[in-house]
Amino acid sequence: MIQEHFNLRPYNTFGIEVFAKRFAAFSSIEELSHFLQHRDGDELLFLGGGSNVLFTQNFDGFVLRNEIHGIEKVEETDDHVLIKAGAGEVWHDFVLYCVENDFGGIENLSLIPGSVGASPMQNIGAYGVEIKDVFVSLEAYHIESGEVHTFDKDACEFGYRESVFKRKLKNQYVIVSVTYRLSKKHTINSSYGAIENELKVMGVDFPTIKDISKAVIAIRSSKLPNPAEIGNAGSFFKNPVVEKEVLENIQLNYENVPNYPAPNGKVKLAAGWLIDQAGWKGKTFDTYGVHKLQALVLVNYSDTEGSKIFDLSTEIIQDIYQKFGVELEREVNIY
Repeated sequence: MIQEHFNLRPYNTFGIEVFAKRFAAFSSIEELSHFLQHRDGDELLFLGGGSNVLFTQNFDGFVLRNEIHGIEKVEETDDHVLIKAGAGEVWHDFVLYCVENDFGGIENLSLIPGSVGASPMQNIGAYGVEIKDVFVSLEAYHIESGEVHTFDKDACEFGYRESVFKRKLKNQYVIVSVTYRLSKKHTINSSYGAIENELKVMGVDFPTIKDISKAVIAIRSSKLPNPAEIGNAGSFFKNPVVEKEVLENIQLNYENVPNYPAPNGKVKLAAGWLIDQAGWKGKTFDTYGVHKLQALVLVNYSDTEGSKIFDLSTEIIQDIYQKFGVELEREVNIY
């Protein structure tokens, strides 16, 4: 059913009240095809969990929400299992399903908001793991032709929080399912200090994938606000990748600036650290601001206009560039 002048507030984790000209939810490729036949020339916007968008105004087009569900085992060996999941599945629920069934590889990605379909689009990652590490393939509906195409890992052109679907194929496809290769003989990834510390608090010396998942959930819950309580989209900015000279200039004043090796001789900096050092962490402006525990997270405390949060992000970007010579990039999609 297509609904008109539809309130999108429940469908974006920032909790911004804006209205779509038209809205419908689809739970199959057939329903998706049907709704697209009634596009009537409107601009399209596809939503999953709504956890990576900031609405700054009403959307004068057709919003389609992906509610394709289902999880199935498509192949199994002694070492691995291939699991195919519908793009509308809640990501964290899918992680818990895998952990409960002792399928390893994505436990470090526990409690990341959003849907399964967004995982390859964003190449989501946390605590030393990215989707590309376990990705096999995805099926995507080609909006123009109505055909379903399969993309393997190479075709997705994964990068840091990037894929081909955010660049040259943007707005051309709708991801309908994703297949992952998960392990039955696990390699535990607890190298991040925060996970190691949490495991010590838990009294765990030889962690299982379930222990890693619990540790990550505890860490994220302590640092990040629950969107059900405070509107937010998780990390608002990407961690910047810069030339070594930029790092060396910052080290003249901040000797202990966190940095990590990146491809092509570059280094990755912690955007949250930069924002914190610039004095933005915990700043509040009426009903919105920067979260007090995590400077990467911009928050909507109550009935904020999305344009105000966008303007705040612009101020932060400009300030970080002025102070550090580093240009931050928004991770959240702006509409």
